[in-house]
Amino acid sequence: MKMTGLWTLYEDDIRILGLSPYTLKAYSLQFKVLVREIGNLNIEEVSFEFLRGYLAKQSQHLKPSSLGNRIRFLRSLFRFAFEEGLTTNIDCPRWI
Repeated sequence: MKMTGLWTLYEDDIRILGLSPYTLKAYSLQFKVLVREIGNLNIEEVSFEFLRGYLAKQSQHLKPSSLGNRIRFLRSLFRFAFEEGLTTNIDCPRWI
């Protein structure tokens, strides 16, 4: 499954959970930044080390609070993918 497909499923799930419209908007922006940076990869191509490199690169121009928001979004997105059985490539316990 491609990242955009994962986002569609994830967005539906977080809407059902009743997250605030502001959180939905922020997560949508975080996803767009992620896909712009790494491309619309197959989610099995994304590993913990890959995401660590992405975050290290992002940390060069983000404030600590913004980087924390990005980490929380990625943790939530890939926890969802892991729990739904969409990926086994992420070492989920390190992210939970």
